[in-house]
Amino acid sequence: MEGNIVQETIQSWTESNVLLKYDEHREVKYRVYREGEVLFLEIRAMDDSPVHTLEIPDGMKLDQSSYEVLLRYVLLDVIAA
Repeated sequence: MEGNIVQETIQSWTESNVLLKYDEHREVKYRVYREGEVLFLEIRAMDDSPVHTLEIPDGMKLDQSSYEVLLRYVLLDVIAA
């Protein structure tokens, strides 16, 4: 069916306790998925409320530990905003 974009899961929901700064932590869950040719990192609070969705640049499919590093920087940026 034309116009339907299918989401392909790259990494299922993963819980993480992210160190932000000065012993401050934030518990979140995240997943990585593809829509068409575009990768996304979706971050949600543990209560399932949305925190942020980031488009991952083309060619930047990473392993889980790299997504964790990216997650920390995104959270630091979102909290600072």
